[in-house]
Amino acid sequence: MTEKKIRVLVAKPGLDGHDRGAKVVARALRDAGMEVIYTGLRQTPEMIAEAALQEDVDVVGLSILSGAHMALTPRVMELLKANGQTHVRVFIGGIIPDEDLDRLKEMGVAGVFGPGASTEDIIRDVRMAAAG
Repeated sequence: MTEKKIRVLVAKPGLDGHDRGAKVVARALRDAGMEVIYTGLRQTPEMIAEAALQEDVDVVGLSILSGAHMALTPRVMELLKANGQTHVRVFIGGIIPDEDLDRLKEMGVAGVFGPGASTEDIIRDVRMAAAG
């Protein structure tokens, strides 16, 4: 019997057009044996939540470099909850000020990774979160 692969949706919400980091993370997660769906640029929270539902993912990774994380993240999480996806763990990568970390964790964000975060740490944290 084979172990179920972790399914991860990597998304770029908002108007930020820089996706190199998201692609690096998506490749690292894929190389680590996870199934990765990359949404591409300029996704709305509604598009992300719908893709997460359709793809039956375990984890959503949001890459946000625009500074809009405190507007976009709560909306994605609200939509996931409305879709009955309370089991889906959400991670954020990008430019996130330290003063926002506690608020993001309080709303249920499983992890926040800034510039220079190691892919090994991201892989480990995604595996731990997906395991429950």
